Amino acid sequence: MQTTRQIAELLNEPSCAHNAKEKSGCAKTKPGATAGGCAFDGAQIALLPIADVAHIVHGPIACAGSSWDNRGTRSSGPTLYKIGMTTDLTEQDVIMGRGEKRLFHAIRQAVEEYAPPAVFVYNTCVPALSGDDVDAVCKAASEKTGVPVIPVDAAGFYGTKNMGNRLAGEAMFKHVIGTREPDPAPARADGIKTHDVCLVGEYNIAGEFWHVAPLFDELGLRILGNLSGDARFRDIQTIHRARANMVVCAKALLNVARKLQTNFGVPFFEGSFYGVTDTSNAFREFARLIGDPDLGARTEAMIAREEARANAALAPWRARLKGKRVLLYTGGVKSWSIVSALQDLGMEVVATGTGKSTEEDKQRIRELMGEKTKMITDGSPKALIGIVEEYRADILIAGGRNMYTALKARIPFLDINQEREFAYAGYTGMPELARQLALTMESPIWASVRKPAPWRKSDVTGVELVS
Repeated sequence: MQTTRQIAELLNEPSCAHNAKEKSGCAKTKPGATAGGCAFDGAQIALLPIADVAHIVHGPIACAGSSWDNRGTRSSGPTLYKIGMTTDLTEQDVIMGRGEKRLFHAIRQAVEEYAPPAVFVYNTCVPALSGDDVDAVCKAASEKTGVPVIPVDAAGFYGTKNMGNRLAGEAMFKHVIGTREPDPAPARADGIKTHDVCLVGEYNIAGEFWHVAPLFDELGLRILGNLSGDARFRDIQTIHRARANMVVCAKALLNVARKLQTNFGVPFFEGSFYGVTDTSNAFREFARLIGDPDLGARTEAMIAREEARANAALAPWRARLKGKRVLLYTGGVKSWSIVSALQDLGMEVVATGTGKSTEEDKQRIRELMGEKTKMITDGSPKALIGIVEEYRADILIAGGRNMYTALKARIPFLDINQEREFAYAGYTGMPELARQLALTMESPIWASVRKPAPWRKSDVTGVELVS
């Protein structure tokens, strides 16, 4: 079980300026702070995209049933991560002290039925409170089965979803990263030198990372591991040998990037694959950190080609979207990366959410939108609708939980968060984002629902009167 000292160390992330502030949401957990997801939820969504691992939730059935696969990540191969596994603890198990025995048998069953390369065990509130020694059970099960069993101690009451992200990163660094050396890079027929890189905090939502993965291969950038979208256990073991690391979501796993730099000398930068400009900047930063002049030249040639293609595909959409006003309510890396993408399309972001953003995220927002930009922390339906009306926004872009607020207020809505079905990353993702925005705002349904109902009539002042 995590000690108070260990929790305090995770709360104080030296690479994150957000934590230096006394009133930071990361630094203190207040009652109700886990309403957006507890520590267990954060740990699970950070690691569940590792596709070939058996993920076992040690706790009551609701812990697994209420949260399983709530991030729309996709796999190019194994689908074991889609199978929900839990010890399904009951009151009798707690009273009789059977939790550890149930966990051991669950691990053995998972290994015998699915033969995974590893098993991840997520501790939850009930066994943490009842005192189950999850670490000891995992160690015994690993010795018995010969398969690595990784304890992820992230009981929900430890803190927020962000705390769970960090706990997951700590578990990876303690038990997985650095436990295997990468395979030698195969010689390329084109003679291009291969450089190893890794990505942290990229989850392949809706398969969007597949839009940019071929460009890495073209440039000779071998992705040792992606923590954790479309990842494999043996890949995560080797990311300590990367030449450069890109942090896609600093709020989630910045502690992993910092330790990779401190312990193994892997430099990192924070970047985004949303928008033409940010995608180009990400590849340029990889080339800069690696320091290979030939890679730099090939990167610029690739960027010129892909930007030309993207701009040609976006031209008709930009004509339709130019000047449209957007209220963006999200957090973290999307609070600024999506702003950049929308500005690429000629749209105006009138306000953006910052409830889950770091100070670095907020600074990027100011750089993109100006010092007087509207930053939102109150995501209540009343507040969002008020901002839409005040700033005359043409569309609300937010997570799925805000969809019904928008629809009831007859406001065009686009889902941008982890549940979405469309991939928006990279040069090829931008036209899809533009298409979805245009289809949403230009739908004839909005003109229909904004008209007075047929059984009503309006007087000359525009006030609806019941006939």
